[in-house]
Amino acid sequence: VNNLPEEFTLLQNYPNPFNPNTKIKYSIPKSSNVVIKVFDVLGNEVAKLLDDELFAGEYEVEFSTIVGFTSGGNVYTIPSGIYFYQLRIIDPGMNSGQGFIQTKKMLLIK
Repeated sequence: VNNLPEEFTLLQNYPNPFNPNTKIKYSIPKSSNVVIKVFDVLGNEVAKLLDDELFAGEYEVEFSTIVGFTSGGNVYTIPSGIYFYQLRIIDPGMNSGQGFIQTKKMLLIK
C-alpha cells in the first residue's frame, strides 16, 4: 500500500486563532527542498521554521511565540495580529523551475 501524498499540500494551522503555539501540517509527494516562513501583514519575515531537504511524506512543524521555542527555526516575540505562513518547494524540475508556493493566514491572540 502506497501511503505517500499525491500532491503538495499545506493545511490550515491548528489551533487558529492561537496563543502561544500552533501546528502547521504539510505534505510533499517527492523529495524536495522545503522552506516554511512566517510573515506579518506588511510582508516582513517574522520567522523561518524550516529550510531543509525532505523525503516524500506528511510533516508537521510547530510555530510558537515563546522566544527560543520551535521545532524548526528561530522565533521572535511578536504582537497579536494576523500573520501568514508560506510553504515553498524549490524544485528545478517543476513548472519550469518555479516550484510550488502556497500561503495561508493565521491569527495570534494574546
